Amino acid sequence: MSVKTFIQVLILSLIILIIGGVYFKYFETKKNIVEEVNLSNLKNSEQLEKLEAKISELEFKNEQLSEKIKNNKNKSVEITSETVERAKQIKENKDSSLEKIKSENVKIKNKDQKEKSENKIIKKKKKDIKNLVKDVEYSSVDQKGNRFNLLANSGKSNADNNNILDLENVRGEIKSDKRDNIYIVSDFAQYNTSNLNSKFYENVIIEYQDKKITCGNFDINMKTNKAIAYNNVKITDPQSIMKAGIVEFDLATKDVNINPENTTTNIEVITN
Repeated sequence: MSVKTFIQVLILSLIILIIGGVYFKYFETKKNIVEEVNLSNLKNSEQLEKLEAKISELEFKNEQLSEKIKNNKNKSVEITSETVERAKQIKENKDSSLEKIKSENVKIKNKDQKEKSENKIIKKKKKDIKNLVKDVEYSSVDQKGNRFNLLANSGKSNADNNNILDLENVRGEIKSDKRDNIYIVSDFAQYNTSNLNSKFYENVIIEYQDKKITCGNFDINMKTNKAIAYNNVKITDPQSIMKAGIVEFDLATKDVNINPENTTTNIEVITN
């Protein structure tokens, strides 16, 4: 073998070796790249699975939290509704209690007023009883010599005037040595101790001579020696019955003036 051939064979061997090395190196690098890519894909898959698992876990926790919030909200609504209902009931109970207290206060107030009124009545009755005098009798004589006697089952001081006595079941008599007596009966009368005037009222009956006079009121004025019967006056004698407006007595002369109920003409009756 010549040197030239040897060199050619050597060069060819080197070329083959270089090509083989390059080829091997290329495919080895590609394999590494593929392995790296596969490994990277594997890691990415694992991370993705972990991420999905974490997302699922977060979603589960989020659902639990939402459920908890919903339950708390419903519970809060229930508590609020219960609180409102309880507050309403408390208010109703309070209003009812206030009404009851007001009613009790009104009852107590009415009871106090009733007791005060009863106490006033009792005090008045006690005062009336204290001032009450049994079997009252008064006598007086005027300038003409007429004697006036007044009898009553009971008497007491007038509330408005201490000089006046309020009498019950009254009997009066006016006596004269020259004239017939005048007799008076009534349910009630007032006698003034200062001027000796008398006022008979309710179911008044006056008897004089043969006449009987009934009326609602009969007033005697000792200063003027006049007496007046009025208010539903009716005069009865053996011959007639007459209704009159006013009957006037002159206690000095015992003359009687009768004023009819429906006329302005005076009828004068002169007594013996």
